[in-house]
Amino acid sequence: MKPDKATDFDLASLDLIDRHPKAVCVLHEKGERKLPVHQHLKGQLTYVEGGIAYVHLVDKTFVIPARHYIWIPKGQIHQLRIRHIATDVRSIYFYSHDDNKDPFYTKMGIYPVNRLLHEMIVYTASFATEAFPGSEEFQFLSSLKNMLPRISKIPLPFVVPTSQNERLRPIIDYISDHISQPLSLADVSKHFNMSERTVSRLFQAELSISFLQYLKQRRIIKGTELMLHTRANLTEIAYETGYQSLSAFSATFQQMMHMRPSEFMANI
Repeated sequence: MKPDKATDFDLASLDLIDRHPKAVCVLHEKGERKLPVHQHLKGQLTYVEGGIAYVHLVDKTFVIPARHYIWIPKGQIHQLRIRHIATDVRSIYFYSHDDNKDPFYTKMGIYPVNRLLHEMIVYTASFATEAFPGSEEFQFLSSLKNMLPRISKIPLPFVVPTSQNERLRPIIDYISDHISQPLSLADVSKHFNMSERTVSRLFQAELSISFLQYLKQRRIIKGTELMLHTRANLTEIAYETGYQSLSAFSATFQQMMHMRPSEFMANI
């Protein structure tokens, strides 16, 4: 029997999503969860509130903080993981026959949610799990889909490249385990008995990113996680992520996120 409202998400829901290609599917979930690797015939909007969620691809992980959403194009193989019990995740799966009308729908990305989009997404909690063409719910959801390219212009860099390369994987794990330390290319290279040039080439060849840029991304994402899941203040978070001062952390955060960490905290 179909649920009356879009409030429950279980493994059976994965089959429901693509059952009617022209319909929009609305699913809401809360709490820790790890879904199997899967894909959809529909474009997926997943909004996170009150915590953090992760979308894993073969070569990278997208980190979705509270008050942000991720757009996943149709056919993209992925895995959704929610680590925190208080995290609310609201997902809307849209028909894809018109996705070619804007490049937005073909690219994966994480975007902030403004007040209008937030209210529209929350309002869908009262909808039936499936909305069909001709219904008021379908018209509402179609309007939501159509506005996304206009309000979501620049994706945020909440993305961590990953690799199973036997030489690079231990380095990545080491950085993660020692993120609070003042790591440098020289320090890491010496620890693994490699030249700085070799380590730099590994990052460029395997991740298409420099060592320094990777380290910045890991530090800022770790800082975001601490903002969401701890009571630490910004100065403490700066030191926990390897920065020697709050000003250095704030400058890097603003450079990457286009907002100050204090603004980010005020919006979550």
